Amino acid sequence: MITFIICLALLVAAYFTYGKYLEKLAGADDSNPTPCERLADGVDYMPLPRWRVFLIQLLNIAGTGPIFGAILGACFGPVAFLWITLGGIFFGAMHDYLSGMLILRHDGKSLPEVIGEYLGIGARSVVRVFSIGLLILVGSVFILSPAALLGTMIPSVAQSVWVWLILAYYMLATMLPVDKVIGKLYPVFGIALICMAAGLLVVILSGAYEVPELTTLRNFQPDPEKLPVIPTLFITIACGAISGFHATQSPLMARCVTSEKKCRSVFYGSMISESIIALIWAAIAMAFFQGPSGLGQALAEHEGNAAWAVDVISRTTLGKVGAVLALLGVVAAPITSGDTAFRSARLIIADIFSLDQRPLLKRFMICIPIFAIGYGITLVDFDVVWRYFAWSNQALACAVLWTIFAWLYLQKKNVWIALVPALFMTFIEVYYVFISPQFIGFEDHAVSAVCAGALSLAALWAVSRRVATMRGPRA
Repeated sequence: MITFIICLALLVAAYFTYGKYLEKLAGADDSNPTPCERLADGVDYMPLPRWRVFLIQLLNIAGTGPIFGAILGACFGPVAFLWITLGGIFFGAMHDYLSGMLILRHDGKSLPEVIGEYLGIGARSVVRVFSIGLLILVGSVFILSPAALLGTMIPSVAQSVWVWLILAYYMLATMLPVDKVIGKLYPVFGIALICMAAGLLVVILSGAYEVPELTTLRNFQPDPEKLPVIPTLFITIACGAISGFHATQSPLMARCVTSEKKCRSVFYGSMISESIIALIWAAIAMAFFQGPSGLGQALAEHEGNAAWAVDVISRTTLGKVGAVLALLGVVAAPITSGDTAFRSARLIIADIFSLDQRPLLKRFMICIPIFAIGYGITLVDFDVVWRYFAWSNQALACAVLWTIFAWLYLQKKNVWIALVPALFMTFIEVYYVFISPQFIGFEDHAVSAVCAGALSLAALWAVSRRVATMRGPRA
C-alpha cells in the first residue's frame, strides 16, 4: 500500500511541479491566438470550454489502454508501478504536452505534418503512411474488442451485427462536426471512466485488499525469459506510461482549445489522469487476485482476457454500480477511442491533400476507403492485430520524442527532457524487434541489446545532423 500511495502522490504532485516547468519551457502565452480563433470552420476548428476539451482528450487517449494494459503489465509485479509513475511523469505527460503545444502552434495540423517540419520530408512521408495505418489499426481493434464483448453479454445478437452497428456509429462521429457527437457524448463517458477509477481507489484505500509493495524488481511472469521486463513491460504498458497514439489525437483538441495556458490541463493533465487510472488498475488487479502470480494464473485460465478481469473486479468490489461502470469501461471507452482514431486518419489525409473539410461530400470521400480497410482488418485474427498495434504505438512515440528533441534543440532549450526518453524508447523498440518471435526472434539477448543501443545512438546522430542543417528556431 505504501508504494501505491507514494506513486499516486508523485503523479498528482507532478502536475503542479514538472507540468508547470514544461509550461514555462514551452513559453505558453495566452496572448497568442489559437487555431480555433483564426481558422474556425464549424467542423473541426471550433472553440470548446476547457472542462469539455479535457474530458474529450482523456477519453480520446484512454480507451481500454490504461485498464487492459495495466492489468497485463501487473503480471510482471510491482515493478509496473515504477514504469507507470516515472513513465507517466517524465515520458508520457511530457510527450503529450509538448507535442500538443507544437501541434497547436502549427495551426493544429496533423502529426505527420508537424514531424516533417523538424525531421524532414522523408520522415514526414513515412509517418504519414505509418500514422494512417496505425490509426486504422486502432480503429479496427476498437471495433473488434467491444463487438466481441457485446456479443458475449447479449448472445442473441451476433458479433457481426455489433461490428456493423459500431462501424455505422464511427462513420457518423468521424464525419459530423466535433461538437455534435464527440462534444456531447465524450464528457459523459469521461466522467464515468473517472468515477470507475475513483470507486476502485476507495476500495484500495479501505484496506479490503492487500496491494503488494515494491520490495524487489523480480519478474513475476511464469516464464521470465520469454517475457523479460526489458523490453516487454514497456511495450505492454503503453497508455498509462507513454503512447504515440496520443499525439495523433492531440490535433483534434488543439483545434478546439481557446488559450495556450489551458494546454497544461488538457494535455499534461489528461496524461497524468490516465497514469493514475493505470496505477489504480494495476494495484487492484494484483491485490484482487492475491498478488501478480495469482493474477497471471487467473488470466491464463481465461486466455489472457483482461476484459474478464475488469468485469469480475468491478462487479465484486463495486456491486451493481460496478457492473454498469464495467460496461462503460470495456465497451464505451474503446468505442470512443476508435471513432477519434478514424477521425484523426481523416484529418491526416485531408492535410496531405489540402482538402477543405467544410463540404460534407469531401469528408465522405475520405471516409469510405478508410472504413473499407478498417472492416477488412476486423476479419483478421484479433491477437495478431493487437500484437502489431502495441509495437507500432510505441514506434510512433519514438518519432514524436525525436521531434520534440529537435524543437528544443532549435529553441536552445533543455533538450535532455526529450533526449533521454527518446534514446530509451528507441532502444526498447529496437530491442523488442530483435528478441520478439513476431519479428526477428533472435535468442541472444546480449547481442540484441548491444545492437539496439548502437541503433539508438545512430538515431541520435541522424536527428542531430538533420537539426544542425536547419536555420533558426521554429514554433
